[in-house]
Amino acid sequence: MITGANQGIGAAAAIALAAQGVAVFLTYKRLTPLKHPAYPEAYDRLRAGDAEDVVRRVREAGGRAEAAEADLADPAAPGRLFDLAEKAFGPVEILVNNASGWLSDTFAPEERDGFGRPLRPVDAETHERQFAVDVRAPALLIAEFARRHVERGASWGRVIGLTSAGSQGFPSEVSYGAAKAAQESYTLSAAHELGRYGITANMVHPPITDTGWINEEVEKLAHAHGPIGTVGQPGEVAEVITYLASHQARRVTAQVIRMY
Repeated sequence: MITGANQGIGAAAAIALAAQGVAVFLTYKRLTPLKHPAYPEAYDRLRAGDAEDVVRRVREAGGRAEAAEADLADPAAPGRLFDLAEKAFGPVEILVNNASGWLSDTFAPEERDGFGRPLRPVDAETHERQFAVDVRAPALLIAEFARRHVERGASWGRVIGLTSAGSQGFPSEVSYGAAKAAQESYTLSAAHELGRYGITANMVHPPITDTGWINEEVEKLAHAHGPIGTVGQPGEVAEVITYLASHQARRVTAQVIRMY
């Protein structure tokens, strides 16, 4: 099961895992276009689309894929999605928590960030929206994954999350950073608690990745920071996810894998 898999890293992970023989169940939510000049128009189209193109690409390559739209802010969504995935392919053995309810909020009085994107003040709404998708949903998905895994007596499982190093703070996206820090904690706790059941749990921290939102200013930032200094591609992140899902990574757990 891969959340947020209609575009970007989630879609790339679905295609990469399917190429290794994994039956992939994709979840997604069509989002309202941002309609802001700081974002390329193509990014709005990607966010507003469904996962049918990804499903088609997997099937045309000989793989197996199904998709379902779900609002992960709904606490009932995890159980429903696991039921659908099991009906399609059987028990879920790999969970990739990729979806994000990303928004830009701040404690400062500024109305724009350094890339010209609109900011809004931190309030109950920004907290709830961000934490519902980036914290509560991954936690409930991991809990559902673990419960079903233990009940059926399984001995092999993988939990993989996506983060952005929020534990160091995330200016101009403070709720996003805080939520990712919380998701890291949930995932690493799962690694320690579920290892004896054959489950590994890790987080991947991608580089600045071109999922459709990169503009000239962001690309300049990528070139100026980090040892590699280039924008990453979704397929590169998917390769790391695929490794962590593999037998070769059977003793890699409780880690935050930083990519540059």
